[in-house]
Amino acid sequence: MNIVVLRGVLSSAPQRRELPSGSVLWSFEVTTATETGNLSVPVALFDPSSEPVHATGDTVVVVGEVRRRFFRAGASTQSRTEVVASEIVAERPAARARRVVERALQRCAPSS
Repeated sequence: MNIVVLRGVLSSAPQRRELPSGSVLWSFEVTTATETGNLSVPVALFDPSSEPVHATGDTVVVVGEVRRRFFRAGASTQSRTEVVASEIVAERPAARARRVVERALQRCAPSS
């Protein structure tokens, strides 16, 4: 199962890019606290239903999956490992963030 839940601070403003396929990609960095320090995680959001409303410095909860994406850059193929977000919400109100995490946990539960 490939499910990621991140809670951290948006450390870069969301950047919009239109891909050659016509899809819209929003990319940003989320910095999370770990036992050994801070870790910056690249996050991608493809074709959202609305533009992200979060700003640098906001604490957010991200639910998604880890994916390695390959793309052409000039004459070479490059790759990027990132979290592809399915949901991004502000940490506050806590009830909304909790619901997002609970939905992710339900996907982890074994089916009966």
